Amino acid sequence: MTTFYGKYRSRNFTSLVVAGLLAAALLVAGCGGGGDSSGSSDSAVELHPIAGDFKPNAVNLADCSKASESARCLEQAYGNLAYREGGKAALRRVAQDMATYPAVERGCHRIVHMVGSASLARSGGDVGRAFTEGDSTCWSGYYHGILERALFGATNDLLLSAAVQRICAEMLREETRFVAYQCVHGLGHGLMIQTGLDMLRSLDLCERLATEWEQSSCDGGVFMENFNSSYGVASRYLKDDDLLYPCNAVEERHKLYCYLQVTDRVLAATGYDWKRTAELCATAELSWRATCFQSFGRNASGVARLDRSQLLRLCGVPADSWESECVYGAVRDIASNDAGAARALRFCQAVAEQVRARCYYGLGTILGTIVGTDQLAAACARVPSGYQPECRLERAA
Repeated sequence: MTTFYGKYRSRNFTSLVVAGLLAAALLVAGCGGGGDSSGSSDSAVELHPIAGDFKPNAVNLADCSKASESARCLEQAYGNLAYREGGKAALRRVAQDMATYPAVERGCHRIVHMVGSASLARSGGDVGRAFTEGDSTCWSGYYHGILERALFGATNDLLLSAAVQRICAEMLREETRFVAYQCVHGLGHGLMIQTGLDMLRSLDLCERLATEWEQSSCDGGVFMENFNSSYGVASRYLKDDDLLYPCNAVEERHKLYCYLQVTDRVLAATGYDWKRTAELCATAELSWRATCFQSFGRNASGVARLDRSQLLRLCGVPADSWESECVYGAVRDIASNDAGAARALRFCQAVAEQVRARCYYGLGTILGTIVGTDQLAAACARVPSGYQPECRLERAA
């Protein structure tokens, strides 16, 4: 489990970003829609109507039916728990309840987003202190929820640009790539919410980050929010008659994380028709088809969760030539969700022999971000000896 340690506890990263700037800024009232994505750097940003600080209330878990579809009630109740008792306590309770209540299991990522938001409110807006309470539960959504809210108050492109460049700077310098990724990915979510789901403006702001890796990681949060908004508001950057849009329309530099998320959109639009989704991935731009099938595998992992036999069956849906990309996407999702290798190793051991090397290679790509490349060989020691070069990323797979 990946956590943040005390060295961030006393540092208020939000203050570093906006102190001295917000005094001159006019707070924009929450209004729907979006705006002109080509707006100038000093134009007012139209906030998502629900963006802003977490608001605690009296709702508790006993008020929600955890076996039903009361998603918003659960999100608020777990958020209230985090606000009262801290993020660690709330995340422990979420993890405990996921094993028993299907609604908590299905909605866990949005729930832990809310827990992160509530923890940030509890900390008085101190991003660093809130991060120390987190862990990787349900695809590290806790960290994303913090970053969604950390941009609140940055009311124009000048302030947003300053936030993008500074808010994750220390983590990028001092933490593992896995930890740093959670921060810049969360920025992408936050930019979309803060700009009223303005994808083009959000991508432009991601480009203000220093490196290509930081920029593309930020893109991941942008596209995840575009395809599946945390607040159920449909983006205008979607087309019912072209389910691969906007991936087939954005600049080449932004295509990677778009195609890594695109099956979120396709599956939702087709009623989780896996065969139709595979057929659409096969029509994607030639150089991005493999990435689309990796997205397919990521979604298959998310749906199957702990049911390995279901995941193996879903990765068998694409044509044989694409099964390995589904397996690659699935194992990366498993290792990312767990921030570890145990369940991913069991998955790789169960896949067909002809795709096993690709599975262990995918596992290595995530382990390298968690432990660092200098520790990757040790982390791969549990992999069968014949596949350790793949895990150590020493052979192309």
